[in-house]
Amino acid sequence: MDLKIDKQNFIVTGVTSGFGRSVAELLINEGANVIGVARREELLNEMKNSYGDQFDFLARDITHEDSVNYLIEKIGDTKISGVFVNAGGPPAKSFLETEIADWDKAYDSLLRWKVDLVKQLIPGLIDQNYGRILFLESSSVKQAIENLVLSTSLRLAVVGMAKTISEELANQGITVNVLAPGFHNTSALGRLIHKKSELESTSFENAKSEFEKNTKVGFLGDPNDLASIAVWLLSPQSKFVTGQTISIAGGAITNIFG
Repeated sequence: MDLKIDKQNFIVTGVTSGFGRSVAELLINEGANVIGVARREELLNEMKNSYGDQFDFLARDITHEDSVNYLIEKIGDTKISGVFVNAGGPPAKSFLETEIADWDKAYDSLLRWKVDLVKQLIPGLIDQNYGRILFLESSSVKQAIENLVLSTSLRLAVVGMAKTISEELANQGITVNVLAPGFHNTSALGRLIHKKSELESTSFENAKSEFEKNTKVGFLGDPNDLASIAVWLLSPQSKFVTGQTISIAGGAITNIFG
């Protein structure tokens, strides 16, 4: 399928690992250009060496204050077709384990910077009467996951924001959607498995197998498979899909509208 994104420009945050890396690589393989944001400059340089002119980067923690301003300055007058909004989440904790400071940090890491980034990008998308905004959140926004109270609560705020923005911009060629992944083979899941193994005094492998059993398909997801859906949603082909939160969880969401 021709996704019609050849030579289009996309922003991908959290670009050096996990879902961000998979989405960026598939965009590039489809002929698009990627401006990637991540903290580890050595990994960004490796990607630059691999992808040449199709890849540019900003080495900053996008969740830190002023990082969005640096990114907008770097973009300049470049026409942006879409953005994959993605970053790691807060530590795995139960509600009773959390402190108020944890909630303040979760707000900064999961919501505040996304509001700032989207607000600064939208005027340019409106001017060109086209754009794709895609948030990467978690299947916990549809079905709660133990020890993820910080992540679930703030990601639900992102879902509410995305739905509202999608309605405000629907007639201006701009779509806004959310991907809600379940258990995939990523470093983020590794931290959750480690937490479970500690709480239950079991091995990492035993804890991992419990996560696998929680999917109806019986195995963990592959970030590259999610990337194929993400890139389609970032393409012109998805023009009739907006305001949706799409779970990719191997059947783990058990309600009818999972």
